[in-house]
Amino acid sequence: MPKCVVGTPDEIAPGQRKIVVPFRGRAGIGVFNVNDCFYALRNLCPHKLGPLCTGAVTGRMVADLPPSAGDEVVTLAQDGEIIRCPWHLWEFEIATGRCLVDHRVRVKTYPVSIEDGQLVVEYDD
Repeated sequence: MPKCVVGTPDEIAPGQRKIVVPFRGRAGIGVFNVNDCFYALRNLCPHKLGPLCTGAVTGRMVADLPPSAGDEVVTLAQDGEIIRCPWHLWEFEIATGRCLVDHRVRVKTYPVSIEDGQLVVEYDD
């Protein structure tokens, strides 16, 4: 697999991202720092091919009861671990690529490693 050097780990602070285009004419790859762990996603939403990695990094809302109960408590889970596509607001787990809207859908993920002090992403052509 080809590799792309993204930079040093300190160039992407926790909660931040960097979008790289390791090959011309492609959507690119978003590299995310989630709590000092690095993940890479294809910058292409599988729903309608939007620029996924430019969307908001957020969490997901979780309720202990349905809204009709009236006494529900809503909390924010996985804060900073979810990417929301800017086109249609589909949400994906950054670490796994799993879609929260349709669990049959995933965004492509890429291995990230640190080699000689550099963040390196392995990608396929």
